[in-house]
This record gives sequence, C-alpha cells and structure tokens, in this order.
Amino acid sequence: MQIFFSWAQFARRSLMSTALRASRRSVGALAAVLVLSAGMPVVGQAQGLPDFTVLVENVGGSVVNIRTTERPRAGRGSGAPEMDEDMLEFFKRFGVPIPGPQNPRRAPQPSAPQESEPQQRGVGSGFILNAEGYVMTNAHVVEGAEEVFVTLTDKREFKARVIGADKRTDVAVVKIEAAGLQAVRVGDVSRLKVGEWVIAIGSPFGLENTVTAGIVSAKARDTGDFLPFIQTDVAINPGNSGGPLINMRGEVVGINSQIYSRSGSFIGISFAIPIDEAIRVADQLRTSGRVIRGRIGVQIDQVTKEVAESIGLGKPSGAMVRSVEAGGPADKAGVEAGDIITRFDGRAIDKAGDLPRIVGSVKPGTKATLEVFRRGASKELSVTVVELEAERPRSAPVERNTPKLPAVIGLLGLAVSDLSDAQKSELKVKNGVRVEAVEGAGAKAGIREGDIVLSLDKTEISSVKQFEAAISKLDKPKSVTLLVKRGEWVNYIVIRPAR
Repeated sequence: MQIFFSWAQFARRSLMSTALRASRRSVGALAAVLVLSAGMPVVGQAQGLPDFTVLVENVGGSVVNIRTTERPRAGRGSGAPEMDEDMLEFFKRFGVPIPGPQNPRRAPQPSAPQESEPQQRGVGSGFILNAEGYVMTNAHVVEGAEEVFVTLTDKREFKARVIGADKRTDVAVVKIEAAGLQAVRVGDVSRLKVGEWVIAIGSPFGLENTVTAGIVSAKARDTGDFLPFIQTDVAINPGNSGGPLINMRGEVVGINSQIYSRSGSFIGISFAIPIDEAIRVADQLRTSGRVIRGRIGVQIDQVTKEVAESIGLGKPSGAMVRSVEAGGPADKAGVEAGDIITRFDGRAIDKAGDLPRIVGSVKPGTKATLEVFRRGASKELSVTVVELEAERPRSAPVERNTPKLPAVIGLLGLAVSDLSDAQKSELKVKNGVRVEAVEGAGAKAGIREGDIVLSLDKTEISSVKQFEAAISKLDKPKSVTLLVKRGEWVNYIVIRPAR
C-alpha cells in the first residue's frame, strides 16, 4: 500500500523525530518544537483573520432595507432586466422578494398591471443617520420611486419621505417617523488607510442583513466629477447600494455605491462614496432639499506627462481647459482654451478631477483667484463663481464646407489655410489656421482634416505665413506641440517630425 504525504506532513514528522531525540534539551526548547509541529505560525507570519462578530452586533442595528414601488404607465414595459429561470428559482427558494415583475425569458409576458396598483420597483440598503429618523442611501435607489419603504432589523417597516436626492454624488436622504432608532457613528475618512479591513452590510438581491468583508484597495479614485471614491474588494451586489462601508472601529466611512463589472455582479472591484463628502451633501439636502454648487464655465481634461514636458510645465498636474463657455465666469476672467489651471483660490490642482470638486464647494457669488499656465508662464486671474445649474446639452460640431486648397505637406505633414473673419466668428476663435490635408507625422499623431491649429509650441498661430515661419525655425529632431481645436474642444497634440 502506498502512502502519500504533503510537504507539511513531512515537515511535521521530521520535527517530531527531532523533538524525541532532543532528550537533553530544555523543556522550553521542546515545547517550541512541538508548537511548530502543531502547525502554529512562526514569527513574521500574518496573524489570524479578524473577528467581525462584535462589530456586526454593534452596527448591524443601524442598517436598513429599502424597498421602492412605482405605478406602471400605460404602454410602458417593466424596465427591469430579464431574469432567467435559474435566477428566478433562486429567489423563490430563499423567499427573497423578486425585484421587478417576474419575467423569465421563456415565460409569457404578464398582462399589463392596473394603473392604480403600485408595483415593486427595486431593493436597496441604507443606514440611520440620527435618532430623528433620517436615513442615508443612494440617489439611484429612490430615483423615480412612487413609494419608499424602510425596514429595520427588528422587522418594523415604515413608509419613508424623500427629503432630497443629488444625482451628481448619488446621495439621498429619506425620513421615517420612528422611535428607538440606533444611529451610526461617522468615521474620519482621512484616517482610512489602503489595506485596512472594512465590512459592508446590506441587502444584496434582497437578502437582508448580509455581511461581507474585504480591504480598502485604493483611495481617491476618480470615477465621477464631484467625488473621489473609496475602492475596496468587499463583495457588493445589486441591493447593497446605499448601505454603509464600516471600519474596524465600527464607524461608517462610506456609502457603497458602484461596482466595476461586465456581468452586473461583483467581480472584485467596488466603490464607496466617502462619508465626509456624503455628509456635506446630506446636510444641504436636509436644509434646502437640494445641493448648491459653484461653477466657472470650463470643460477640462487631464494633463499628460508628454504634454506637460512639451509645454514646459514640468510635471503632469493641473486641469487643461478644453473649452470656455462664452460669456461664462471663466471667459469674463480671461481664461483661454489651452490654459492649464494649476491653482484655484490658493489650493493646488494636482489632477483635473480636483477642479470641479474645489469649485463646486465654493459658494456662488464668491470671487476667487485662478492661476493658469499659458505659453510657458504662470498668470493670475480673478473669477466670480456662479451657481451650477442643470447640465446643458452640448451643441453639435460646426459643419464646414471650405473648399480644399492645393496642399504642400511640410515637416509636420500638414497643409493649412487661413481663416476668414466669418469662420473665426463661427468657430469662436481669435486666431488659428485650418488643416486642409494631413499625412505622415501629423496623421500619426492624430491630427485630422478640419482641425484648427491655434498655437505651435509657445507661439500663437494667426496665419499660414506665420505657421510656415514657425515650422522653418523648428529643430527637426525635436517633438512639436500643437494646440488644436476640434469641434467644441481643444487639446494638445504632440508631433514627432518624420526623420
């Protein structure tokens, strides 16, 4: 008969043999060998996993289940994703409320519901902010709901009133009339560290009071205009939305809001709204029912390392202005497309996402100082912040029927033409030349026919003659940076001339 041993079994047997032969050694040394033989961790190894039981007992009572309903409209489908029979059976087997109308792929379509009968719309999570009955959740959990019901862990259910919801941050506050509520403790997000253990409590797929655990994977993830998200590997699924992210001190540090997934279910990456940002939004919602933010009227983009080096900025920081709203605060302040905003009101702009968050936190009507980097030098401008309103639809790019001119492709692979005063007015530019033909180095860099070249390196371009003169002075082996307008946007494009 053959006997197989794992490496661990082999090591334990060897250690036991050593221990038995060591009759003259001290009792303490023998005990140490036996501890090793029992499979205990050696010095330097990680200790056991944390025990979350006490944490869940202390915080679980503050987490709620949120159920919403809506009244179907005539001629409107369910709007819910189709559910296959296996998933439908899962919900039935565990007695879980089925989100949306029961509509398996191979089942016949249900008859249209009566107009007066509210239908279940979805399930989410939330947590109690204070003993007065204010509950925080995600805006998308209550958006479009006819009725909102909050269920506590003691199975009491209350009809809730939506105090306010902010789509831009996905934060909402609802109110219930209840007594004896257990409120959460709010943590300090600045103390949260990458690698720290955190847990989530919520209702994934309607399964109430479900606890999952993981670590903080990253902080300040830019996935939205107004929020730097907390990234974790805590299992988050549909129904967890609006539930709390909790640290090991039993404090809420975030609201579970999004996942990265191609299937719609958890694959290891989830995002939470930092609780400090959420509280600021919630305070405004409770006070006025809406959130007031500032804006200056610019569209921005990241500054790449290549662009930063080519324009003399040094490091890739700041927010590159791609377009300026005509007549807006930035336009009145003298901000130009292609400027790099490096500071706002004394605060450094390290990356593009910092600017809307900083400007958004400024009270409308406030005068602030902008520092911009333009053609190799920094400049300070004074801007008056105005209130951010509903997003406006973007205007379509201007169509042009300019006849092509005979093209002479030069060092950059570009042939350009002058702009008439009418074209400048239509394009909303003060200067520039139009690209009539492109090939070689310019085409490889991404320049297209119809682009408007506004500047070459640090020189503004106002005519074909000036453009050709600037090219003639170029050091052929070096890269060239063009500021290019395409439609409503501008961008820096770095061209490496053909050798």
